[in-house]
This record gives sequence, C-alpha cells and structure tokens, in this order.
Amino acid sequence: MIGAETALPYQRPPLSKAYLLGDMALERLFLRPESFYSDNNITLRLGEVVTAIDPAAKTVALADETLSYDHLVLTTGSAPRRLPAAIGGALEGVYTVRDLLDVDAMAPEFVQGKSVLIVGGGYIGLEAAAVAAKKGLKVTLVEMADRILQRVAAPETSDFFRDLHSQNGVEIIEGTGLDSLQGEGRVSSARLSDGRELEVDFVIVGVGITPGAALAETAGAEIDNGIKTDAQGRTSLPDVWSAGDCASFPFKGERIRLESVPNAIDQAEVVAQNIMGAGKDYVAKPWFWSDQYDVKLQIAGLNTGYTRVVTRDLGQGGVSFWYYADDTLLAVDAMNAPRDYMIAKRLIEAGKSPDAAAIANPDTDMKALLKA
Repeated sequence: MIGAETALPYQRPPLSKAYLLGDMALERLFLRPESFYSDNNITLRLGEVVTAIDPAAKTVALADETLSYDHLVLTTGSAPRRLPAAIGGALEGVYTVRDLLDVDAMAPEFVQGKSVLIVGGGYIGLEAAAVAAKKGLKVTLVEMADRILQRVAAPETSDFFRDLHSQNGVEIIEGTGLDSLQGEGRVSSARLSDGRELEVDFVIVGVGITPGAALAETAGAEIDNGIKTDAQGRTSLPDVWSAGDCASFPFKGERIRLESVPNAIDQAEVVAQNIMGAGKDYVAKPWFWSDQYDVKLQIAGLNTGYTRVVTRDLGQGGVSFWYYADDTLLAVDAMNAPRDYMIAKRLIEAGKSPDAAAIANPDTDMKALLKA
C-alpha cells in the first residue's frame, strides 16, 4: 500500500467535525493500529509517491525504485479546488479541508474572537462554519450560487441549514462571489463581488474537489469524470482497477462518481473480491451524512431528477425531506430523524415508493410502508 501521506491510514469525515473541534484524538482517526498491517502481510509505503505507471511492463515508478504488480488498484481519491493565486489564493492563512495536514495546519487559527471567511456553501464549508461558530469565532460564509447546498439539495434543506447557522451567529451571504483576497504575505481582508470588503484573520475554501485521475490518464487509462471503470471496477488498462472518489462507474444506465466514504469502502471491497475472481458487479447504495452543531443530517439515495419534495415534520427539530420524481421515491434528507432515514434507505434499495400523503403524515406507521 503506497500513499503520499505519512500518517497511518485514517478516516477523513471527522477531520472537519470532531477532530477539528478537538473532540477526537489523532489515534481514534486511525482505521487500524500499525501492528494490523504487518500481522496481515500488508507492507505500508507511507510518505511515498507513485510518479508513473507502465501498464505494458506492469510496474509503478517511485522516486528511486520500481515495483512490479500483478494487479494494481488506484484509490487516488480527489483533491480540493483551490483559489487562483491571482486573487490571493496563495496567501498564508488560506486553507482547504481535505487531509490531516490541512486540518492540523488550520487548527491553531480557531481562537475565540477571530474572524474567518468560509468560501463555499457546500457541506464541507458548512461543517467548518459550525466548528468555528462553536469555538466562538466570528464566521462569514459566502456562496456564489443563489443558495447554499444548491448543487446537492432542495431549497427546503438549504433553508433548514441557513436557519440553523443563523441561529448560531454565522452570517451567510448568498448569490455573491469572492472577488479577491488581500494581504502582505498573509490574508487580512476579502473583497466580495458586490463590492463589500471584509476584514478576516483567515479563510477556509470549500469549493469542491477534482478526481485524482492524472496518474491513470498519463498511463493511458480512459477518463470520464474520473477514472473510467466497468461495473466490476476494471479500468481500461489490463489488471488495473479503481475505486473511491477518483473512479466513475455505471449506475442505472448512466455513469456517476460518488464522493463519499461508504462508496469508497463498498466499491473497494467489490474490487478486492473481483481480483480474487468473484466476477461481481458493484451495485451502489448511495448514502451520506453531515454533523453540524447538534444536528445529524443523513442522506439516502440520489436526488437527481426530482420533481417535488415532500416534507415530514416530526417536531422537536426532527424533519425529513423526501425527493420524488413524479411518484418514484429517489432520495431523502433526514435531519435528526434517524428512523426516517433508515426506513427511507430500505425503501429506496427495495425500489418501493410510498404514497406521498402517507409520508407527509407524521402519524404514519413507517415500518408498515416496508411491508406494502
């Protein structure tokens, strides 16, 4: 296992949540203790970078060594989009949230009373805003689109999280872009596209990611919104496989790429089985989550193509939004509604679409919907 990072393999989701907040120690991030790898005949090559793949010779090149392979699995993930240097993206105090080094670098900035600008109103930006607000910082979030979460969620979910952050003192500015960052070596202010100028102590950028496909592309692999794989995880190169954020795969007659931990785990497990001869197609069961303040968001399914949203209000802060394409259930956003999430996930995976009126009624026996 070759990886550019020097830390043992670790889970990333807590980086922008519990770890950044200081509620999770480094050791708890690790997927396995170091002894696990040697005990299971896994050689870790940490802090090393593969510079090239030779698919004809079936070798990979490191800085000063060449390794042979029978099968090669590319789980090269993704990289955060960064602000151009021309608008101040290279100034000190401008951070992205992707790996352990990113979060360790920005952690000392989270001092009560400091001002932070969050660029981007997706889940990463909102999670960082929640941590900063809980630590007593002055938080401003700017989103170029008309609303936060516009790319991934319905207006109802956007409204929920806008209200949640406003209640916690975060200023959210929508429909406004970042014009530039200014400072002498280190960022000190920001100019927005509407002419406003903000004094800032540091900036966190959450404007999406790009799949880590460069290594595969240079080796001649087909690229289509990431490293193109077939249903079993094979790339166009012989005995080269791919899984996770970097890989696109067939899904319900289309080709998609899922940026989620559950997908990375499940897809990699299927690839491992297929290397051993299982001949098994990967059937994605999309689900995602986010923690902000005391709210746990759980998402099941993909809402692409929805035509209406049904609200199920459970009271006491629990609510879920159900995405339908006409009468077909596609996805659910559940906020502090774990039961709704669990039922919805099972319904979607079973291809069942309950009547919208039953979903909207908080007194509906949700378990009965599974038997219908």
